[in-house]
Amino acid sequence: MAWAYLIIAALFEVVFALSMKYSDGFSRLWPSILTMVSVSASFTFLTLAIKDLPVSVAYPVWTAIGTLGTVLLGALVLGEALSPMKLVCVVIIVIGIAGLKVAA
Repeated sequence: MAWAYLIIAALFEVVFALSMKYSDGFSRLWPSILTMVSVSASFTFLTLAIKDLPVSVAYPVWTAIGTLGTVLLGALVLGEALSPMKLVCVVIIVIGIAGLKVAA
């Protein structure tokens, strides 16, 4: 169940990042509310995951999924550039997280 909590936490992390963009510096009500709710949910589920998973694995996985999701949705939804260098960096993140999981 801990891995499910971790994935849910990471998905809320992506929602948090995107809704923060749409909140326009917290000047738009509903995106601002979504930002606060999603960050709270993300931390709640991360806390549940860390009860059973090593923090040295759970936290990096959470940030990696959040990073990957935000980069991909930033490109797909917000039209942000997805340069070759950005893609290389994303691959490096995935390799690093896989290494942490194997080492755990």
